[in-house]
Amino acid sequence: MGAPRRAMTSRSSKTSGGKKRGRAKASGDPMDAILMAALVHVPFDGFTVTVLVRAADAAGVSRQDARRLFPDGPLSLVKTFSEWADAEMIAELARKDLPSLKVRERITLSIKTRISVLTPHKEAARRAAAFLTLPPYAALGAKLLYRTVDAIWRAAGDTSTDFNFYTKRAILAGVYSATMMRWFSDMSAGQTETDRFLRHRIDDVMKFEKFKARLREQISTLPSLAEILTPGRTRRSKAGAG
Repeated sequence: MGAPRRAMTSRSSKTSGGKKRGRAKASGDPMDAILMAALVHVPFDGFTVTVLVRAADAAGVSRQDARRLFPDGPLSLVKTFSEWADAEMIAELARKDLPSLKVRERITLSIKTRISVLTPHKEAARRAAAFLTLPPYAALGAKLLYRTVDAIWRAAGDTSTDFNFYTKRAILAGVYSATMMRWFSDMSAGQTETDRFLRHRIDDVMKFEKFKARLREQISTLPSLAEILTPGRTRRSKAGAG
């Protein structure tokens, strides 16, 4: 699965123009073709072996090749769907002027872009999310969620390598997951309720970041462990500074 996924991501990132489904079909990649054919049936039948076989037949791919491309059956199909959405999101974001935006605006735009990519396949996305909540597939669900939020942060220009690398992704995973849950039940015109929900969640994160900054500033004024353990060191250091 690794090599086909990288090829699909690279191709999607370089392609521009046209409709999303049209780009996928025009690529000639049998995985793309099977995925697009499967998404027609998933809203009604879910991610199943029957859907995968039917999609392979519709895409003109032999069942033997389909088993090779999707070795874990429906699980591989869900994985490919998520990777396709990530690749399409990255391709769309590459055409945006992200450097001119604030970080919070980049994150907001990225999440809205991925939702936009999934909008033609909303019921399939809902089915995929439900599929990944099942205990046997929870580990893959966590891995795919991490890949999505990592792609969003990288598109936003994040270069952190310290502990912030993980905290940023953990916080965004919560924001993204909650926003997706809101989107699944959003029946408002233009998904305005989802946009409002996302805006509030981003505001909450920014408030938390400000709190962390104030906390770090307060901690920096406290004596270090070495100063606490060394009698008179704090007084001598302060006297020297004076």
